[in-house]
Amino acid sequence: MKHDDQEKLAAIHAALEDLKAVEPVILDLRKLTAMTDYFVVAHGRNSRQVQAMAKTVEEKLAGDLQVKPHHVEGMGQGQWILLDYGDVIVHLFLDEKRGYYGLERIWMDAPRILP
Repeated sequence: MKHDDQEKLAAIHAALEDLKAVEPVILDLRKLTAMTDYFVVAHGRNSRQVQAMAKTVEEKLAGDLQVKPHHVEGMGQGQWILLDYGDVIVHLFLDEKRGYYGLERIWMDAPRILP
């Protein structure tokens, strides 16, 4: 079952808002790369919050949209968790890791959108 990107983005954003994710941003990469359509980037104040955000995003998409990630990385450490849904990739960081890796700087030409 294929869900449209807006449904996925809205569900991800809602899950992150529920867990008080810090500064969630959606980057529209459709005109910049063939790798994916969107990055969702947010951070938490500690690794347990980051892990909880990732688990909540997974549960919400699996429950509401019957969508599971193709790949998950970093869940054990909770410093940078990547949830790959193909057309949407979610990057959840520990606060200092987000600044260090600077995805928003790397993709500064990507328009920021709201779900």
